[in-house]
Amino acid sequence: MEKKVFARCLDCAHQDTIDFNQPACSACGSLWREAIYDYPYIRASLLSSLPSRPFNLWRYSELLPTDPPPFSFQMGEGGTPLIHAASLGSMLGMKHIYIKDERQNPTSSFKDRQAAVAIHAFKQSKVNELVCASTGNVAISYSAYAARAGIRLWAFLTSLVPPEKMREVASYGTRVIKVTGTYDQTKQLAAQFALERHIALDLGSKSIACIEAMKTLAFEICEQLALSSLPSFSTMPSLSTPWRAPDWYFQSVSGGMGPLGVIKGFRELFAMSLIQAIPKMGIVQVAGCAPMVHAWHDKKANAIPVTSPQTMIATLATGDPGRTYTELLSQMNGASGGSFCSVTDEEAYRAMHLLAKMEGISVEPAAAVAFAGLFHEVRAGTVKPDDLVVVNCTGHTLPIENHILDTATEQQVEAGVSFSDFGYEEGLLAALNNLNTIRYPRIAIVDDAPNVRRLISRILKSQGNYVLFEAVDGNSAIDLVSREKPDLVILDLMMPDVDGFSVIDQIHAQRETRDIPIIVMTAKDLTIQEKIRLQGQIQSLMRKGNFVSEKLLSEVKALIK
Repeated sequence: MEKKVFARCLDCAHQDTIDFNQPACSACGSLWREAIYDYPYIRASLLSSLPSRPFNLWRYSELLPTDPPPFSFQMGEGGTPLIHAASLGSMLGMKHIYIKDERQNPTSSFKDRQAAVAIHAFKQSKVNELVCASTGNVAISYSAYAARAGIRLWAFLTSLVPPEKMREVASYGTRVIKVTGTYDQTKQLAAQFALERHIALDLGSKSIACIEAMKTLAFEICEQLALSSLPSFSTMPSLSTPWRAPDWYFQSVSGGMGPLGVIKGFRELFAMSLIQAIPKMGIVQVAGCAPMVHAWHDKKANAIPVTSPQTMIATLATGDPGRTYTELLSQMNGASGGSFCSVTDEEAYRAMHLLAKMEGISVEPAAAVAFAGLFHEVRAGTVKPDDLVVVNCTGHTLPIENHILDTATEQQVEAGVSFSDFGYEEGLLAALNNLNTIRYPRIAIVDDAPNVRRLISRILKSQGNYVLFEAVDGNSAIDLVSREKPDLVILDLMMPDVDGFSVIDQIHAQRETRDIPIIVMTAKDLTIQEKIRLQGQIQSLMRKGNFVSEKLLSEVKALIK
């Protein structure tokens, strides 16, 4: 059966057949259209067809506006891993946090989905020259796929884009036009250039190919969640809905095209009864450029443009999302809802450290904004402890900029250094020993549960330079504190044999250790007598499973001089 796909106008509801050379509605001229498919037919045939197909973007070709391109064009776009974030979940008191690792796409960005479908559509339409505007990642993705398709690309980039990204764009043979101005001004210049030169222009959110490409994120997530055998799932999909949707989907946004496509994907799966519900959308912007967040809080259907973005995260500095926000808000209101929130640059940088040191995943600041937004919504109680959350993790792992990682994290050893420079020790050994001259705060972590010790250790390492010691029971804790004399003890109360109360008594009984501050962390509901026993003996009491990293770190920094 031939694929049936139409372009339906969002303004007048007129339907046209898909023709990428004619992007506007033939009835009213609107560029805002969406693709619609023969959903009952696709529902009946899709599941039986999937087992024989590779796990990539083109796996869901029935729900895309183009047929799959030749294998020679494909670069492995889509089919990215879904990773269980156990350490982040422990920190937040949540068991069901998953990372959709979009860094595994060909140019390390979820924008490769957009580029793969859009460039293929342009190629089918006999386009040989194209103009796009970008804050970085779109230009890189389009450059890679345009080079593969033999399309000449002009990329208009704001001058705030990191030079590493500009060089990567140029390496594909793309003509780079650097614009000293905002991203919105850059888009205007790109459109004017394309019009004057009679060159095809990438339409972003108004492009059916771009929006449809982003749907594949939703398809993959729901299929992966259903197929996963991870023990963190408490229930499995019902027989009537073979796939599983998360409760929340989080993504950092600039113009908003990504989540606009993703929520359309969830809506289509729900319409075909492949999932039981449409997830809530967690839309996160950077505080210095958050027009959608401001509009949402003010209950406005249209965002007021931010004319002067105040953020160092240039990838997210779209001051005017235009109608994209309105369409996204409409789709969210018509589905399960969600929230918009903003985070500061600094919160994004902290999230970068946490993600790298707790989960082994390194991302650029724009991707970390999504995780910082999740932390914000968990603290606010918007996201509940039992919710299943998927976070879009995208973006290059670039050389870390100096405003993110200070120089104190580096030390240098020169192999050619003179032996005489080091007195009684010789050569490289002496140089290496000099690395230990910086004195970092020393912290003892005492808990009989290995996962708790690991979590606390990762939180501390993620946001500071500390020398950490671990003890697995009360007796070893007493020996450790007596021997190492740490600057701080983080102590569990409920341990076998010698409990935390006895450890505290022993620490205070010794002159050399009695002034060491103690933070108690416990899952136990303390009795009145136990609370009285701790008065004046500890500096802080925290409940396990009910704290996030900022709370622990603020306590640690306040107690260590």
